[in-house]
Amino acid sequence: MQILHIIKATGIAGAERHLLLLLPALRARGTDARLLLLEETTRPQDDLSAQMRALGVPTERRVMRRHLDPMLIPWLIGRFRNERPALVHAHLSHAQLYAIPASKLAGVPVITGHHNDDPFIRRFPFRQVYRQLWRMTAGGSAISSAVAEFCREIEGESADRLCVIRYGMDVTEDVTGQAASRAALRTSIGLHADTPVIGCVGRLTEQKGMTYAIDAFARVHAQHPQAVLLILGDGELRADLQAQAAALNLDDAVRFLGWRDNAAVWMNAFDVFLFPSLWEGFGLVLLEAMAACLPVVASRVSAIPEVIADGETGILVSPHDIDAMASALSRLIADAPLRRHLGLLGRDRLETEFSIARMTDETLRLYAQVLA
Repeated sequence: MQILHIIKATGIAGAERHLLLLLPALRARGTDARLLLLEETTRPQDDLSAQMRALGVPTERRVMRRHLDPMLIPWLIGRFRNERPALVHAHLSHAQLYAIPASKLAGVPVITGHHNDDPFIRRFPFRQVYRQLWRMTAGGSAISSAVAEFCREIEGESADRLCVIRYGMDVTEDVTGQAASRAALRTSIGLHADTPVIGCVGRLTEQKGMTYAIDAFARVHAQHPQAVLLILGDGELRADLQAQAAALNLDDAVRFLGWRDNAAVWMNAFDVFLFPSLWEGFGLVLLEAMAACLPVVASRVSAIPEVIADGETGILVSPHDIDAMASALSRLIADAPLRRHLGLLGRDRLETEFSIARMTDETLRLYAQVLA
């Protein structure tokens, strides 16, 4: 049974990393999961394509214009008619915009994969367009209850045809190996073993709320002058964020490490993980923090409370609340036993609630229901 997954990618973020985990797992269970990768001319996805192929996932690439490509739907219709996949699984808005009508015209069933609650969908005419597209599908999946509710409210998707399948991640590193990794990583950037380190990982965009992280850290640094904030990631706001840190006299305390392919490994260098997003479909990086036994301070928005158990595996604060964020960070920096307690409970929650096996089972169940 061939299931063709389609996504337009501009980098390897949450949805793409999810597919890097899901598609090999589906193939290991006897499903011919394949990927059709839509990409822009100026942003070729060589890394994502290479990683997929290295994992044994057949991957086809198709260049498209940035947003509107009138030739893409006819091309997809021909592709679907020639290959006749049993099902098309279209992830994110661009792939859905083109793959849903093309699948309908080619006579191939299509389902949607929703990975975020992006506010742009609320605006006219996008809301109306996606409401019409949903009516052409055989169902869909959402990565959290928050995203599912967003889809029902904004796109008019029906509860009986939209299921929640949360991200999964298997723990691959033994806890005992993290100490050596921590020491090596800290040494590589000149940090002492005892330096209190708060870490952020993510794109440097408005959604990720990094400006609030820097403001909150300024207050933490006033109480804990030895503390350091490490920011892994890149994006359009990097220069602005660096200027913000400089204006707060935090040049040495806030370090921008840029994009790192091994961000999950770098979490071993952190003491606390900070995730100040303003909206978030799920936050796969939260599972990586839990795998590293890190306590989490995060915004109480969207799907984050479904992942982080407030007071059990981390501390949740209202978005934009710099005082509450700083207070939570200071509390954790000052209390090593509490950090260890929350971190170990987070690891346990990851292993019991967010496994790849569970994610794969639920995905296969969705396919069976749709094809039945």
